[in-house]
Amino acid sequence: MDRNPSNPFGDLLEVNLDDGVCSRRALSDALIARFLGGRGFNVGYLFEHLPTGTDPMGPGNLLLFSCGLLTGSRAPTASRLHLNALSPLTGLIGSSNVGGYAGAWLRSTGLMSIVIRGRSTTPIFLYISDAGAEIRDAGPYWGMDAVDTQDRIAGDLARENLQILAIGTAGESGARFACIVTGKDHAAGRTGLGAVMGAKHLKAVVIEKGTFKPFEDRRHLIGSAVKEYVRQIKASPDYDTFSRFGGAGYIKWADDMGVMGTRNYRQKRFELVDRVDGRRLIQDKLRSSGCYRCPVQCKADLKFKSGPMKGQTATRPEFEPMINLGSKCGLGDLQALVRLDNLCTRLGLDSTSAATAIAFAMDLFERGILTVADTDGMTLGWGDAAAMETLIRQMAAGTGVGGILAQGVKRAAAIIGNDAWKFAAHVKGLELTAYHPAAILGSALGYAVSSRGGDYNNVYASLEHRWSAEKGAEAFGSPDSVDRQRPTGKGRLVRRAVLVNIIVDSLGLCKVPTLSLLGAFDLENEAVLASAITGLSLYAEDLFHIGDRIAAMERLFNLMHAPDMDEDRLPDMFFLEGDTVLSQTVMSRMLLDFYAAMGWDENGRPLNEKLEELGIEPVAFPS
Repeated sequence: MDRNPSNPFGDLLEVNLDDGVCSRRALSDALIARFLGGRGFNVGYLFEHLPTGTDPMGPGNLLLFSCGLLTGSRAPTASRLHLNALSPLTGLIGSSNVGGYAGAWLRSTGLMSIVIRGRSTTPIFLYISDAGAEIRDAGPYWGMDAVDTQDRIAGDLARENLQILAIGTAGESGARFACIVTGKDHAAGRTGLGAVMGAKHLKAVVIEKGTFKPFEDRRHLIGSAVKEYVRQIKASPDYDTFSRFGGAGYIKWADDMGVMGTRNYRQKRFELVDRVDGRRLIQDKLRSSGCYRCPVQCKADLKFKSGPMKGQTATRPEFEPMINLGSKCGLGDLQALVRLDNLCTRLGLDSTSAATAIAFAMDLFERGILTVADTDGMTLGWGDAAAMETLIRQMAAGTGVGGILAQGVKRAAAIIGNDAWKFAAHVKGLELTAYHPAAILGSALGYAVSSRGGDYNNVYASLEHRWSAEKGAEAFGSPDSVDRQRPTGKGRLVRRAVLVNIIVDSLGLCKVPTLSLLGAFDLENEAVLASAITGLSLYAEDLFHIGDRIAAMERLFNLMHAPDMDEDRLPDMFFLEGDTVLSQTVMSRMLLDFYAAMGWDENGRPLNEKLEELGIEPVAFPS
């Protein structure tokens, strides 16, 4: 279990919960060169080691936690930890990313990645330190929420410098969009990886800060690269807004843009937006907070000075939960929104999926598809915070109509029947995020082709509304490529966004500073930073090539594990009104353009010559 001092990248810890054996080995330079780390390493490992036919909630599923290549180093914003497994929500690649300090703490123990297999017969937690890794009893914490679990474990261990990743009751009950929480406001939210932990009876991963400092022998060579990266972040026009308000500061912007998913996407704007404008929370801001070595510090602790929550503390929601729990559910009460967001975190529910499921249920209730007979007498009216809280608690417990919704809107629609599927906002089983796709075409295409299902943050195509027409024409062949309401050039634009996002996740950087603030999407700055920190000779074209490889492997993984998966398409609900911007014809055109840009065939399967170029063995698919 000793750390290899000659390995600058870190080791792999393999944990078998069937017998409690933990083993450690060095990661090879060849693996780093091929996948970098984080998302890339995880995808490569799952591609090679997870058999088809695996039950996502069974002991055969693999759960991976991996630091990015730069996580825990002196690189600014390098806090991220990437998690992967076979998703119990979609049956596809389960993928999620979390900030805070857990990733840096894991790297400080000399580990870069953890692979967890098997299933314990009793609740346990994994304890990691410089001294090694061991399985410990988590019986006393089973049944506790994710925040109390962390507090109790830390108190019982009586150790300083701990970072803990924990599930709440939602993960224990098998809610298919359960998340994994660290701290009070950091979550690996999407695709249900908390349910995978719960199925393995793994309540928490506890990390004691170690003494390993990655690439510290190069500290005298990296100062200028770090300073320049920070300088560019702070020079962004949006730096002050993100630092003061976080993502919550952009709710009014989304409404003004007409991209705000409202009342289960029936509308693109919210008439009560001023009531839930996250900038109003500045009056209750107690202190700023954020992630390891991040100059933005975009999170905040709140203490309310007035209203129903007067004197109470909370954490400030980010952009996605502000819209998903707000306008998407018709909720115009800011304090109730904050309370519901914090409740989702405590219970260990992905707030995006939970809110979309609530909006789905409210939509069905208004249409008469769900009635009080289905809800035990509860009325599901738009903006009813009490009903929302009841549904959230039912989701986490697996009871009532909330227990049905906790299966995800795709499964819930099949259970409810009566054409409920027509109003289920998902792609490949993953509930959609905040943007209304009918008003922003690059993001609509991103929803459709995202490897983990309908999710903006997996593609994060912010360049479609940030770049100039001249820059769009130069990069993607048409000035219309960066017009969010025109389809031309969107295939090439989304390809760029997909590959850049993969590399950011594989380096362990945060997307707020790299993509929302810097927004270059050319990987030039990231190549300079990574080369300076690690001593590797990395150029932007190298990073794009690695991103291309990882994207192809994610695609192949999905095709192997779910050959009959839904097509890369949006739900019919977005085409029923005959929107002049988004149509089936427009989507088909953008999709084929994307496939061509990726080197895939018209069915979205990577071509053999593309796989050969990327160093991937061809895969035989049924004709």
